[in-house]
Amino acid sequence: MADSWKLTLPCTRAEAEAIEVDMGALALLEPPPVLMTSEAVADDPLAWRLDAYFDRKPDKATVAAIRALVPSAAGSTAKAELLAEADWVTLSQAGLEPLVAGRFHVATEPGEAPAGKRGFVIPAGRAFGTGHHETTTGCLIALDAMKRAGVRVDNMIDLGTGTGLLAFAALHLWPRAYATATDIDPVSVDVTAENAMANGIMLGQQPGRLALDIADGTDAETVQRRAPYDLIVANILAGPLIALAPDIAAITASGARLVLAGLLATQAEAVMRTYRRQGFRVTTRRDLGDWTILTLRYRARFGAARTTRQRRGSTETPGFGSW
Repeated sequence: MADSWKLTLPCTRAEAEAIEVDMGALALLEPPPVLMTSEAVADDPLAWRLDAYFDRKPDKATVAAIRALVPSAAGSTAKAELLAEADWVTLSQAGLEPLVAGRFHVATEPGEAPAGKRGFVIPAGRAFGTGHHETTTGCLIALDAMKRAGVRVDNMIDLGTGTGLLAFAALHLWPRAYATATDIDPVSVDVTAENAMANGIMLGQQPGRLALDIADGTDAETVQRRAPYDLIVANILAGPLIALAPDIAAITASGARLVLAGLLATQAEAVMRTYRRQGFRVTTRRDLGDWTILTLRYRARFGAARTTRQRRGSTETPGFGSW
């Protein structure tokens, strides 16, 4: 395994939240560092910590860029340390308690799920999405709520799948649906395939199986060929979600559901405003900690599929919603 280096600085909660949105010049590095923020003192917004991980010793310019993210640490010593040969991502998530979200039980180690729960084992490691982050948990709750409300899904896609967990959950809820999962990171696609095998999820193009592809947003032949979708899950970040809004609308069936996550509560209004312009309306907003999970529905604005209000006195079956 290649060397891993770690740089730690104190920060505030406000600075930590800003880093979740914008890594600044560090995002241009190849590969970029992995940044993790956490509470140093529980419930103290001024006592947080930033850990930056690198695959080589950071130079002075990189250390300066890290410092620029956390101005409150101006007087602190910043010295990179060489880590022992170990998978630090796995170590950081190992030993997490199993999570229960709706009808799902998610663990990082094999074990028996409680009665009535669908168990998934998502090992800590190379990709985001063990289920223990509020965004992933909120998506699981949103999917479970849809099923309980009687929503039918025949064709779904998980954009930015990470470990594949949300796609697995959707296939459990709608086992006859066509299902697609994509990620811009080839490692995530490989991890999803491994996790699918471990969790009894069949891969393939047929209904009830999961099709995988590497894709930058919706720009992939598989994504376009399988559109339009009646369920789209996108647990990414606020910036990419806003940028992708027109592309997501273009692959969404009229009346479809959309689950958006990866956005801070402070970013929710901007995301909702962007998607309203594309023809979506928010049906549910869930706030978990500092994060917001949105469920939306879509109506096509143009063409024969466009939803219209039911005429007064009409006996026709109304279209989607009341707009």
